[in-house]
Amino acid sequence: MVGTIGAIMRFPVKSLLGETLNECAITLEGLEGDRTHALVDALTGKIASAKQPNLWRHLLAYAASTATSAPLSIVISDAEGNQIPHGDPDFGEKLSKLLGREVRLIDVRPAGIELNRARPDEVMTQGLDATVTQDVLAIAGAAPIGGFFDFAPLHLMTTASLDVIRAAAPDASIEADRYRPNLVIETLPSMAFAENHWIGRQIRIGDSVRIEVIAPTPRCAVPMLVHGSLPYSREAVAGVNKLNQVEFPMLGPGTFPCLGAYATVLATGPVRCGDQVVLD
Repeated sequence: MVGTIGAIMRFPVKSLLGETLNECAITLEGLEGDRTHALVDALTGKIASAKQPNLWRHLLAYAASTATSAPLSIVISDAEGNQIPHGDPDFGEKLSKLLGREVRLIDVRPAGIELNRARPDEVMTQGLDATVTQDVLAIAGAAPIGGFFDFAPLHLMTTASLDVIRAAAPDASIEADRYRPNLVIETLPSMAFAENHWIGRQIRIGDSVRIEVIAPTPRCAVPMLVHGSLPYSREAVAGVNKLNQVEFPMLGPGTFPCLGAYATVLATGPVRCGDQVVLD
């Protein structure tokens, strides 16, 4: 046993704030209800993503949650609690007005849809409003069934890894929410960056869930941005950049700041906070 599930996080709309759960089903498409929707920029046809901070960082001022009724439905809210339910006939118009740019919400991933990813080192040195080098990325390379994932259906990280980043910058408000994992695994402090060594291994969670860890999670500029009540924190990315560089061939040769790991689902079932996590 390497730990227990300490937190479960779901992000119904890509690049918006999400919700914290006590339990949730894991399906072959990942955490039920996670990244099922995305906003598309009407001008470019690309996914609106906070990975492009000069244009979309304000997405993180809004939260997406799922209504309790079935089937799951999307509700978007701001810091004051004002809500726009997806069923609102003026949903698109209201959301576009909030964001200052025309967007539409989609729940089916078009083939080949892309997003722009600003290079985080350039964002750190040139600022959030700068027009920096942007890589164009096709999404969900390891999620063939659906969903608007960066790469794979599940994203996990350990508390030990997060604590090392936090200890390096104790005044920088380093919280798991900045890194947008689905599963936060409570581990011993000695297991910092254990995720690096889980690549290619299988993990059992609770009674029935089995996943396979397939790649480290490279960090973009998003963790440094304002996340709701969490302030701007350059160290949220700079600390990872300093402490954990790992290869990720999708982004090219060399090493990249990584925190956490991507996984695919082999066996489905419920996952709950407190469930045991066993590395096979």
